[in-house]
Amino acid sequence: MTVHLIADSAADLPRSYFEENGIGFIPLRVSLSDKEFEDAVTIDADQIFEAMQNGETPKTSQASPQTIKNVFLQYAETGDPALYIAFSSGLSGTYQTAVMMANEVKEEFPDFDLRVIDSKCASLGYGLAVRHAADLCINGNTIQEIETSVKNFCEQLEHIFTVDDLTYLARGGRISKTSAFVGGLLNIKPLLQMEDGKLVPLEKIRGQKKLFKRIIELMKERGGDWGNQTVGISYAANEEKAIDMKNLIEDTFKPKEIIMHSIGSTIGSHAGPGTLAIFFLKK
Repeated sequence: MTVHLIADSAADLPRSYFEENGIGFIPLRVSLSDKEFEDAVTIDADQIFEAMQNGETPKTSQASPQTIKNVFLQYAETGDPALYIAFSSGLSGTYQTAVMMANEVKEEFPDFDLRVIDSKCASLGYGLAVRHAADLCINGNTIQEIETSVKNFCEQLEHIFTVDDLTYLARGGRISKTSAFVGGLLNIKPLLQMEDGKLVPLEKIRGQKKLFKRIIELMKERGGDWGNQTVGISYAANEEKAIDMKNLIEDTFKPKEIIMHSIGSTIGSHAGPGTLAIFFLKK
């Protein structure tokens, strides 16, 4: 029996990937200049980054309940099981809303096997989990096998983030404006990581060379089995820096595959242009 896969725009995968693999798409929402947009549908990340560089502060919100319900209903009518892998509940309320909408849909379609997973992942890390699930769907795994495997995958996934300009985190209330000003003067680059679905500070590095060196050290400490895994790199209006990071990772670890994609509007609205993130599996 076919298992249908659903994900949302915070996975930071190209829309073409969703379309080519028949994956249901749920857009999160972004507000900019008093107008509301659907992430990756009516606005793209480049527009967000340009606006932020011009001093605007976009705001984000979870996917609307009706949007989520409509996607679920679409699959309920097929009679096949469906699995929604959601953006981390630590960063968005979309997962909780999806659980409520799933219960409503199941009241109307009691035989519909619909499952909702809190990935506790973000950006292309979340995207790697979606790709993993898609491969399992193609291979004909059952929904139980896919659900179990995806949960294990997400638990093993490392997220290492760095931002180029602390000002954007200050605007969003993540750090004080004084810290952002001093950090900028000293060329301090913060490293952040995901813990239980939330983005938390790891350490501060001065200068890009030391930053790249430290990221490689963390990958050596935490990662492994490189020849059998895909590394993800997401970036925000700094593709050249991401390519430099990609080349360094290739030379050091020779992973099976490295995929790159721009950070989307949702996460980009908080992190800002210049953000770089690396995703890989733990040892």
